[in-house]
Amino acid sequence: MKMKIKLHHLSTRLAFVILLLAAPVFITTIGVLFFEARQVIRHKAVGRTKSALNASMQRLNRSMIAVKTATEAYSWMLEEKMDPDSFLTISHKLVALNPHIDGCSVSGEPFLFPDKGRYYSAYTVREDDSVKTVVEDIYEYFQKSWYKLPHDQDAACWEIFFDETDSLTLTIDGMLASYGRPLHNQDNEVVGIISTDLSLLKITKIINQERPYPNSYFMMLDHDGRYVVHPDTTRLFKKTIFDDADPRTQQDLIALGYQMTAGKEGGMPIYVDGKGYLVCYKPVPGTDWSLAIVCPDNDILKNYYMLTNILVPLLVVGLLIIVLLCYRAVSHSFSSIRELLAKTRMIAEGNLEVYIRRSKRIDDIGRLQNSFVAMLQALQFHMGLVRFITDKLQLRNKELEEATKLAQEANRQKTAFIQNVSHQIRTPLNIVMGFSQVLHDTTGKKEALPEEEMKSIVSTMDHQAKLLHRLISMLFDSSDSGFSEELRTAQFDMVKCNSMARECLEYLKSHYPNIHIELQTEVDDDVCVESNRVYLIRCLSELLYNSAKYSDRQHIVLRIVPTGSAIRFIVEDTGKGISEPYRDLMFKFFTKIDDLSEGLGLGLPLAKRHALNLGGDLWLDDSYQEGCRFVLEIPLKQIEND
Repeated sequence: MKMKIKLHHLSTRLAFVILLLAAPVFITTIGVLFFEARQVIRHKAVGRTKSALNASMQRLNRSMIAVKTATEAYSWMLEEKMDPDSFLTISHKLVALNPHIDGCSVSGEPFLFPDKGRYYSAYTVREDDSVKTVVEDIYEYFQKSWYKLPHDQDAACWEIFFDETDSLTLTIDGMLASYGRPLHNQDNEVVGIISTDLSLLKITKIINQERPYPNSYFMMLDHDGRYVVHPDTTRLFKKTIFDDADPRTQQDLIALGYQMTAGKEGGMPIYVDGKGYLVCYKPVPGTDWSLAIVCPDNDILKNYYMLTNILVPLLVVGLLIIVLLCYRAVSHSFSSIRELLAKTRMIAEGNLEVYIRRSKRIDDIGRLQNSFVAMLQALQFHMGLVRFITDKLQLRNKELEEATKLAQEANRQKTAFIQNVSHQIRTPLNIVMGFSQVLHDTTGKKEALPEEEMKSIVSTMDHQAKLLHRLISMLFDSSDSGFSEELRTAQFDMVKCNSMARECLEYLKSHYPNIHIELQTEVDDDVCVESNRVYLIRCLSELLYNSAKYSDRQHIVLRIVPTGSAIRFIVEDTGKGISEPYRDLMFKFFTKIDDLSEGLGLGLPLAKRHALNLGGDLWLDDSYQEGCRFVLEIPLKQIEND
């Protein structure tokens, strides 16, 4: 929403109009500049690449001319003196006196020397700092390309071949460039071949002495398009430039291969695996080879890309500065209208607490602003009056609603309480009335009830009467506002702890004759507390009564434990206990675990109130998990009786 409001500002709109007008001009200018810069960079890259190619070609040509010159210089000596020793001597001298030559082979035609047999070839190789000359083992060298090609052409020529025997340890897998020249006798017949070798490793080092770009590299193809120099050595003598070229997507690479194998000179861009390259190529003089230098576009246009990374942010920043300056200039002129617009929007949203300052301007904008000030003051007065009346009505309605809820809740609690009281009183009353009728019907008759049955009836009536008395006592205590109880509890008696506990146990046994409760006391019989005897007995009796009523009646213990400043009466039983959710509600009046449970929900709340009025406290021990353990604590004022 805020962005939408800003776009409706006149200053913002004017700034965007200026941006729309200036951006095409800037972008067009920069675009033309970049296009021309790219062309200039490419043109210079072509010149730089060709210069590096020519320099490498000159170094390669010098090495080849040196090999050719040395070979020609020693050839006439062999033709003058054609014997086996001359083959060994000339071969050794040629390599020993020319450090740039790696090897030399002087091989004769079949049975050139009858005493030597069909094969005779002297071979010299440079190994580290030494030169070794040997007569080669017998093998069919007449069919080797370094021998067959100059022999069939009867002319000197260069040939690249792969030496499977790898007789030159300095080569890359036995790859050699060999200059072969036919040897003639006096009848101008070919009687042998002198072949001088350069390892392709040395040729590669000669070519790569100068590279125009960090990632540029040289490659050389023979007349079939085979790689003879390439940084990827797996391609050498095994693949041609056409092998990996896709005719549908790499026509430029195929065209480059045809141009190089045809002995053409030039340069062209190509794309390999989605990357652009500039390739300049040139035939090697005196051979059917072609040398090329490959330069990645990323290296050629590196400075161009750096310029792009600088100029594009500058262009964006420049446009933003123009827009910002225009925006600030126009925004300052319309600041009053913008402020007035913001305030009126707040008023439209219901906020009348805004403040609009009076303007000192005498133009239309100033008069408009002052008119809004007067309108706002009138609205604030009338809305304040309406708000005052509304607040009063809401307060009255809230009070009425709370009173209604309280009345409804009180009525519900009253109904529930009356029903509960009626049920709790009706049950023992019906029992008493029923047994009274039985006694009435049997009185004065001959067939009187047996004595045991009569005792049982009397005992049951007594038990139910005591239940009624207990209910009525709790109802009386709960109807007490608490003030009269405080007055009565203020009348302290000297209550002996052990004696009072035994009295409570006797009271419980009158309700549950067969129950066994263990009394464990850690105080003497003459230890007393200054308290109200009646309410203390009621409180402790209620705890014992609940243990007998709701526990499994297997283990009920009453402990009397001194703590120094108080006496604790601990009632402990075993059973299901009180579940966690109801522990916070058990001391609230008229609260039961469920509607089906017996009682009025007054026992524990009254016991809690009695304990507090006596200056002590009553709580449930949460650490006990076997059932329930209630602790009644009464302040101690000990008197020792003589």
